[in-house]
Amino acid sequence: MIDRRIKFRHIQCFAEIVRHNSLKSAAQHLNLTQPAISKTLKELEEVVGADLVVRNRGGVSLTKQGEVFLHFAQMSLAALQQGLNGVAQMEAAGRVSLSVGALPSVAARLMPEVVQAFSELAPDVMLHIHDGPHGYLIEELRRGQLDMVIGRMGAPEVMRGIAFTQLYDEHVEFVVRRGHPLLAQPDIHRLEDWPVIFPPAAAAIRPLVERALVAQGVGEIGRKVESVSGAFGRNHALSHDAVWIISHGVVAKELESGALVRLPFDTSLTKGPVGLMARTEGQLSAAESLFRRVLTEVAGRIG
Repeated sequence: MIDRRIKFRHIQCFAEIVRHNSLKSAAQHLNLTQPAISKTLKELEEVVGADLVVRNRGGVSLTKQGEVFLHFAQMSLAALQQGLNGVAQMEAAGRVSLSVGALPSVAARLMPEVVQAFSELAPDVMLHIHDGPHGYLIEELRRGQLDMVIGRMGAPEVMRGIAFTQLYDEHVEFVVRRGHPLLAQPDIHRLEDWPVIFPPAAAAIRPLVERALVAQGVGEIGRKVESVSGAFGRNHALSHDAVWIISHGVVAKELESGALVRLPFDTSLTKGPVGLMARTEGQLSAAESLFRRVLTEVAGRIG
């Protein structure tokens, strides 16, 4: 039996402290004072019988007991959110909804066909497609705000407690507009001569791009704008002499049409799996099962 001294506020406060890596930030997010959130954490640790976090200059770090407790705390919060969502759906005349997070390359290349095929099979299911950086979407998945996320696999510490099902492999492209001066003499060491649209730190492809550049003797790029926005990158690269470093799926159509041109650089080190990410607990709804089936079929054709 669960200890009756544990309340929802204990679980919520603990999860927010870890999420924000700070008692102060967690308190602000929950509209509490810092002494109040410290007291709540202390109460939880007394019930559990172990220290869950250690405070340090960088914020907080989890103890081994804290890592175990966090996993099940997140599962509990996600399950509760699912229950609330289910009640909301019943109130909305019984209409079922499905919330899907999509990384940029997936949103541009895969999702339009998936949504079309799924809508034909399940016209009564309301789809909500969310985009954003990898870390943000995974956090929303953990919190139960998303039913699944589709995109690149993240770092091991980001993927903790998340199941990953691979759909296909994808690599990164270096692309420019037609007629770009670099096409005449494609040399990766000349990237400094033009502005570069570079993946930001939160992007799953960032470490892969950095590794590929280092392997070819390219150091820090000075003239860069960090973004994975398809709308910005597409318009900027087509209108100016910028070099855009982005996942293949984001620019697949532009490459096929010839609007953008691939620079012949070695990007083999950027190849990585794209797949479906979901929480490990809970049973799939009929809508989720159907969506997964459609997703796998479309990814098989495109990937």
